[in-house]
Amino acid sequence: MINTLFFRCKCTWLWLALLLCSTAPSAIAENVESTLSLKKALASTLAQNPQLYQYRFTAEALSAQRQTGALRPALALELEVENFAGSGANEGFDAAETTLALSSVIELGGKRQARMRFADARINQAEWEQQAATLDTLGKLTEVYIEGLSTQANLRLAEESLALSQSILKTVKARSARGATAEAEVMRAQAALTRSEIRLAALLEQLERQKVLLARFWGETTAGFHSLSGSLFDFGATQDFDQLYTRVKSSPALQVLASEARIRDAEVTLARASGRSDLSWRAGIKRFEETGDSAFTAGISIPLFSGKRRSGDVKAALANRNAVDYAQQDLLLVLHARLFEAWSLRKQSIAAANLTQNVAIPALEKALKLTNEGFDNGRYRYLDLIAAQEELLASKQALIDAATTALISQALIEQLTGEALNP
Repeated sequence: MINTLFFRCKCTWLWLALLLCSTAPSAIAENVESTLSLKKALASTLAQNPQLYQYRFTAEALSAQRQTGALRPALALELEVENFAGSGANEGFDAAETTLALSSVIELGGKRQARMRFADARINQAEWEQQAATLDTLGKLTEVYIEGLSTQANLRLAEESLALSQSILKTVKARSARGATAEAEVMRAQAALTRSEIRLAALLEQLERQKVLLARFWGETTAGFHSLSGSLFDFGATQDFDQLYTRVKSSPALQVLASEARIRDAEVTLARASGRSDLSWRAGIKRFEETGDSAFTAGISIPLFSGKRRSGDVKAALANRNAVDYAQQDLLLVLHARLFEAWSLRKQSIAAANLTQNVAIPALEKALKLTNEGFDNGRYRYLDLIAAQEELLASKQALIDAATTALISQALIEQLTGEALNP
């Protein structure tokens, strides 16, 4: 079942996996073998995730219960001895009467068919629950993977910040040696370099934690890879919200409740069928020891007023069935709100990332270059140079944050719709 589910669900995330793997691996990676791709992470999770694997046993249990429910009432063999070991004429076994009989129940009202429909509905619900759980797990995995890519991008930014701090410190020291800059500015530049080193070390540890979180999805406690492959800055096409919402209406999350409705319908049928009295029968042969004769015996019985006893069960089953309809309406509203939020946030983040990458960052890079040249020539102060550097780094950080938000929102959209976004 896990293998079947792999082919059902892998296409859901294929576009995002290809999107993240469409560019060269991070510069942090040392070689191809030490790099993990999203596609490989998804495949390992589908094959080895303990939470997903347990559904196999759930399916086996429900199938076994269906086999039990499909059985017809069992036959019973009865042996009855009367009029023995008494007193007088009934002393010993001379006057004993021995009856050997078969008995069983004839189920009325379609009880067996109702049990099988109920079992089939539970099996169907378990399948949809498995798909919903799979999408949820893959969504969480993708989110952690994107956060790991974001950390790697922040590492590159931290390395750039460190290089800028080192360059500024070198320039400030040279100017201080010529008497053009106060000693206090050298100390401030040294402190800025230390902060850059601290941030770089913190990001390295953060990446290690995220790698362990990723390995947990396929049942491992240590990461067997060095870095993650992919790009944060390719987003694909934006689809119309109404098209996405149409997909949500047939997503596994709603199908779970739809299968719950089928279960409740089966429960109503089963409760009504249980209100029909079953016919018990008994047939056998009796031997009279006193005369040596024998005779056939037969009997039939049916409970009285059993329908009234079951009327409460039918009302309870109907109430539970009606509650599912309102639960579906409520879930659809919740999914609509979550989908619109993710869709809107993705669109907003993509627009912000594009403007930051194409307009803000080039302008700030030019501004830093001019400020740095002016600082060397004594036209700008140290604070001007630091401000120009911080503005550029802040814009690049904003680009990383916007791209991360866009991809995480995209992963949520795919999780909610149960389908991959088309490129």
